[in-house]
Amino acid sequence: MAGTALPSLGRVRLSDLRANEGLPSDSYKNSVCTLSQSLAQYSAAIIQFPTSEGALLRSGLESARLFFHQRSYDAPEMVPTNDTREWCRTSGYYADPQLWQETYDFRPGLTPTEPTNTMELPPPGLPDIFALFGRAAREILDAISFSLNLRSFPFTEILDNVPLRNREISSSVLSVCCHSRPSFEGGQHHLTTEDDGQFMYPEHDHQLDKSLITLVKSDRAGLHIRDIHGRWVLVDGDLGPQEAVVYPGLALYQATASYVSPAVHRTEVNNLQGNMYGRSSLSFKLMPRSMASLSCSEMRAAGHGVEAQFQLPVSVDDFMQRPHPADQLFTRQSFQTYTFPQAQDGSLKPLLKRRKTNARCKPLPPSKRLRLEAQRVLKERVQEIADKKGIKLRFCNLKECESHLQSLDSPCETIRMEIGWPPGVPFVHPHDLPNKAKRCFLEAYEPGWTSSQDMELSLNEPGQTSQHSINHTLANSNFFNSLPAYTDASE
Repeated sequence: MAGTALPSLGRVRLSDLRANEGLPSDSYKNSVCTLSQSLAQYSAAIIQFPTSEGALLRSGLESARLFFHQRSYDAPEMVPTNDTREWCRTSGYYADPQLWQETYDFRPGLTPTEPTNTMELPPPGLPDIFALFGRAAREILDAISFSLNLRSFPFTEILDNVPLRNREISSSVLSVCCHSRPSFEGGQHHLTTEDDGQFMYPEHDHQLDKSLITLVKSDRAGLHIRDIHGRWVLVDGDLGPQEAVVYPGLALYQATASYVSPAVHRTEVNNLQGNMYGRSSLSFKLMPRSMASLSCSEMRAAGHGVEAQFQLPVSVDDFMQRPHPADQLFTRQSFQTYTFPQAQDGSLKPLLKRRKTNARCKPLPPSKRLRLEAQRVLKERVQEIADKKGIKLRFCNLKECESHLQSLDSPCETIRMEIGWPPGVPFVHPHDLPNKAKRCFLEAYEPGWTSSQDMELSLNEPGQTSQHSINHTLANSNFFNSLPAYTDASE
């Protein structure tokens, strides 16, 4: 269900996005709702770091200004290469005269930080800023996962180790950038001039980051992102000392089957007369590991529809080397998120009380509640087996299935054979099966499942025990272990 439209870019405190054990707090739910809605409307949001971190961000921008001010531009040696195979190996200083931009990439494990190293030293403070942005990006990513109803930390397997192991190189990168420095020669003639004296990059230079999440902190306004209506919005026009802009990238778009759209962005270079430093910014890109794969299995497990182009896992290294034109991306009409509307006093308690009252008016019968829960769990188990084997399932409806039961060449029997379903164990479809059959099936591979449910949902009469359920449990308690072993080729 889509939330209410936001009048401007959403602002969220990072401390409110930190998940804790137990039930989510009101501030967490409200912050997740604001974040997801802002990403849906503007493809960006503003993250407010703790006040104590503002000094680190300010010092990082100051050291960036001084670093670039002391450099000289050497055109033949410092122009970046366009080799996409080096996407996870960039480090050090380079310049792009066409964009009138200088960049220093800091990548732990590759960029030296000690004076004894022969490579040039980075601007001071980058390791601390890298750690700060890295923690924030992971917390934001987990908040987006919560809004999509995914399991906790679903992207852990495709991210770098924390901390990095010996000889590992970080996939994520912190880029220190400088735009339109007056002493930087050779780039100005590539830009177009607007009537108000501002420099804009040409239309074909609109960029799409291939990251999962990008965090940007700038000392001057200039970052524009295209919103859901195709309008360009200035997103860093009124950033506070401890605020940064966050926007999603192409890797998150792929991993969520297009449910989170990537931000299309460009940089505006104001006429900085009298400014000797240009526009400086810190840009952190949370990237997946090059040896990992982008899969939408978590989206399917959460019940989201996955289009055909996202069905198969994609190698991260291959994904990063492909072109991804913005006009060829699959877009959805809305960003499906959970919303938590508030009462007028800002509290959720009256709303929860009203929902509880409504639930008492029309309670579901215990057998119905158990049947729905069993149906959901069983469907997930079948889907998990099929996903691991790369089998695309097509579940038949109840009427079709009745005619398939007696046929050896039916779709049901074909799927059983492909999956390697154990003989004698009832196959599960999303349509309703008898309640006792479902409970026995669950007890067969997850003993105690029924007792873990609310006692009022039990199908047995008080004081009675289902001997059939006990026998079935003893006979098939480990039937999933009898399935053929499967090894993911990507591992």
